[in-house]
Amino acid sequence: MQKIRTTRVLQCSATLVAAGLLLTACGSSGGSISAEPAQKTSFKGRGPITYVAGKDTTGTVQTIINRWNKLHPKEKVTFIQLPTDADSQRQQMIQNAETKSDAYTVLATDVVWTSEFAAHQWIEPLPANQFPLSKMLQPVVETAKYRGNLYAVPASSNGGMLFYRDDLLKKAGISQAPSTWAEMTADCAKVKKLPEAKNMSCYAGQFQKYEGLTVNFAEAVNSAGGRITDANGTPDVDTPQAKKGLDFLVNSFKDKTIPKEAITYQEEDGRQAFQAGKLVFLNNWPYVYSLAQKSEIADKFAVAPLPGLNGPGTSSLGGSNLALSSFAKNKATALDFMKFFSSEQSASYFLKNASLAPPYADLYNDAALDKQYPYLPVLKQSITHAVPRPRVVQYGDVTSAIQQEVYAALTGRKSSAQALKDLQADLRKLTAQ
Repeated sequence: MQKIRTTRVLQCSATLVAAGLLLTACGSSGGSISAEPAQKTSFKGRGPITYVAGKDTTGTVQTIINRWNKLHPKEKVTFIQLPTDADSQRQQMIQNAETKSDAYTVLATDVVWTSEFAAHQWIEPLPANQFPLSKMLQPVVETAKYRGNLYAVPASSNGGMLFYRDDLLKKAGISQAPSTWAEMTADCAKVKKLPEAKNMSCYAGQFQKYEGLTVNFAEAVNSAGGRITDANGTPDVDTPQAKKGLDFLVNSFKDKTIPKEAITYQEEDGRQAFQAGKLVFLNNWPYVYSLAQKSEIADKFAVAPLPGLNGPGTSSLGGSNLALSSFAKNKATALDFMKFFSSEQSASYFLKNASLAPPYADLYNDAALDKQYPYLPVLKQSITHAVPRPRVVQYGDVTSAIQQEVYAALTGRKSSAQALKDLQADLRKLTAQ
């Protein structure tokens, strides 16, 4: 069997966004990578299994597990909750795989981990005909594949949206959400003239040196007409278009459109600042909606597509897939649990109770749900037009390089032009391995 070994040691971090499901990923690529075609998995064995994901902050995951356990008392699932940041989750999953431990059974993986985990044979290929993939949004399904084979099943999707204080925009005489960065900045200036908004900041996303920074950078680049890599994974980030995207972020920090403290923001920091009335606009995932509706700004905010350079912007594609550890026992039980957890019924529950983006198309076309959850049309648009982060086996190396160079630009240690030039060189080396 032909194998390729990658030896680069990486450091990166990321954040689990809600309910042990929604991830923005990062990681390293180490160990042996198989070039063989996928082998058919033998789904044998029944009995207790584990479900491994980030901390369940809403109680929704445990509720679904409790439902399963009540129906299957001899095949109970134990929820192993990992730390909230995805870097730690991913590290622990890899450590489990490298020791070939059977402690982990079903893994909640970020959509950008599929290629790496599959290439290292840490997860098993799955029978595509046993999951209702045709009912799911196809961009979401593609995140679960590697070399044409299904290695995971979508449990949730994710698309970035612009949360904004529509009560303040209306009071400032603004009738609709901004569709461009320039409009957003102008709207913010008008809102800040209101007495109750004079101490508010304009905009924030996620800018700490972790996976959220990769997501926000990718969105800025794509929303300016650029790209990080082409469809084949070839780096293409040292371009005028990409520079316009990075310049938007750099200049927004310089002119305080983005508050200086946002350089430390992960998802939860931004959500809390928005709910506390410190931000007019926030780029974040849909999980924020249900939590914000329970806060002091309930019914005072709305959502819109992310703005871009010359029109609506482009989200990075996020979400969580279920994968089966290659070293797990009781794989027959695991397969059935994955069907149960990823079912349309479960997706509907997560949508209604945690604002998690469902992978099923029909849930976005339900008039009753749209009325109850008015952000659904925006979310569907965000997901269907989203651009995946680079889908490469060496994803951990790539995201680490992106974070390093973009953070240097945001903190003034490098110019945008130099950061992109250096990033292009780094990515060429990494993708050539």
